[in-house]
Amino acid sequence: MSLLVCLQSSAQACYAASAVGYLTGRPGVCLVVSGPGLINALSGMANSNMNCWPLIVLAGSSDTNQETMGAFQEFPQVETSRLYSKFSARPSSLEAIPVVIEKAVRSSIYGRPGSCYVDIPGDFVNKMVNRSDVRYTECCLPPPTSLADPTAVHKAVLELKNAQQPLVIVGKGAAFSRAERSISKLVQDCGLPFLPTPMGKGVVPDNHPNCVAAARSSALQNADVILLLGARLNWILHFGLPPRFRPDVKIIQIDICAEELGNNVKPAASLLGDIDAVTQQLLENLSETSWKYPASAEWWKILRAKIRSNEENSKVLASQTSLPMNYYTVFKYVKDALPSNCIIVSEGANTMDIGRTVLPNYHPRHRLDAGTFGTMGVGLGFAIAAAMITKDECPEQRVVCIEGDSAFGFSGMEAETMCRYKLPIIIIVVNNNGIYNGFDEGTWNEMMESGDPATMAPPVALMPNAHYEQVMKAFGGKGYFARTPEELQNALKSSFAEKAVPSLINVMIDPVSDRKKQEFHWLTRSNL
Repeated sequence: MSLLVCLQSSAQACYAASAVGYLTGRPGVCLVVSGPGLINALSGMANSNMNCWPLIVLAGSSDTNQETMGAFQEFPQVETSRLYSKFSARPSSLEAIPVVIEKAVRSSIYGRPGSCYVDIPGDFVNKMVNRSDVRYTECCLPPPTSLADPTAVHKAVLELKNAQQPLVIVGKGAAFSRAERSISKLVQDCGLPFLPTPMGKGVVPDNHPNCVAAARSSALQNADVILLLGARLNWILHFGLPPRFRPDVKIIQIDICAEELGNNVKPAASLLGDIDAVTQQLLENLSETSWKYPASAEWWKILRAKIRSNEENSKVLASQTSLPMNYYTVFKYVKDALPSNCIIVSEGANTMDIGRTVLPNYHPRHRLDAGTFGTMGVGLGFAIAAAMITKDECPEQRVVCIEGDSAFGFSGMEAETMCRYKLPIIIIVVNNNGIYNGFDEGTWNEMMESGDPATMAPPVALMPNAHYEQVMKAFGGKGYFARTPEELQNALKSSFAEKAVPSLINVMIDPVSDRKKQEFHWLTRSNL
């Protein structure tokens, strides 16, 4: 598949190309102009590198014979890009371009995936070279599959079998590795509870009976042995440290990157290799004794009780009929409208966090969000990438982009790109008039009467009742403004029926709506 798409900004183009790399397993390519164009793309390069997604960035640069002379947009692009990539280089000549490109592609997908940069000086564009002098090279082979040390696999299996309160954590590294079949078999055959990270959702379907996402805090805090599949013990998983984890928790860590093994918590077993291949090694070892964690274990009873309690709390919030609506009410109607195979793109503060817990994913690589780097502004670029891929491979599949109002502001002009390419993306802006919290129109007007907005309005407050749907209408898409459940349901129905142009639903919610409170309780073997 080869697609050429022009976005509004190089940052969004870079985000889109990185999402292509994650969704397809092959690096997307982002072409940007020199100087400020590349600098604008650095956020996408950094985001791709932190997420471990393959990406190639090509940028023009000032002519080689004008270096240090103050050339147009002259900037140390190769040196700068090294901070944000696995590989950064400028071909020494036209003849060397194929070799450098091959190395960039290979570097982006071999080992831990990441971004790579190739610099193209302006004077290369019109240069001529003899075809016979070009150093052609074959395209690199697919990444080699590495297996873990059998001794380490045996040790991991022993730890798992001896666990009283086991937990499997599935990360986006498992999704990228295409490990869904082996991990689903591991969870099913061994009867293990599993918890997906945000972009690990769907590797095993969220509606699988062994999914304990609704009891996330309790599962993390009380598991005594954790099998970590393509996830890192970073801020998303609270570094694997107390009080969010047990002080004596044993970690079985599987990762493609040796340097990642042992970060923050020393693992009880370290398995270096491809997630899919190593999971199959575990399955082979476990199948020798047909071991299965007992469904009657007290640990399962505790987790299921917590799941029921949390789901009931969420249902109470979702069933509230007061206006303006809260997050849970909005997501209830969105959930009811979503096709089971849609790709969900999400960013924002509470919008992303609450949406992750409420909106299900049933297939791998069907959720894109702010990721490891917590990057705001990725949403519309990601959605465009997903829509271009589905347009080519599965035209009926829908892409739904769920944005906070502040998050939409980072990339809202990409609505024009969606309209230009006739991508029937559905954007849902959950609008609370601010970042985390805002003000209703009456309170806002009172503040404005009291003085200058620059001194009276908090920096996290945005204009109340902003009509973001008008941005989409300006370019020929469909826009809807929803204040009530009925208006939201009608807008969702119309948007999913529209197959030719994108739609934007601007949903007003209570400016002080928040997520439900979290509780933490320690469990030990003595009180199980």
